Amino acid sequence: MGGCLIERTTPIEELVALLPDAVGYMMRAGIKCIACGEPVWGTIESAAQEKGLPQERIDRIVADLNAMLPSGAPEGTGCR
Repeated sequence: MGGCLIERTTPIEELVALLPDAVGYMMRAGIKCIACGEPVWGTIESAAQEKGLPQERIDRIVADLNAMLPSGAPEGTGCR
């Protein structure tokens, strides 16, 4: 895949704009109730740490989100 990938430091707001399906995935992963209106600020990593997820789980979440990206994602998306 070309371009930048989703990273631990990708802001949640940017992630959801890029990949709307991330909302359901993040909820299943135990990260914030994005869909129920709770404001979400910060990064994927900070949201996962807030929920007490171990580093290995955060790495898996980031990898899974990257696997969900469409092959035609815009160049530079998710860069930090």
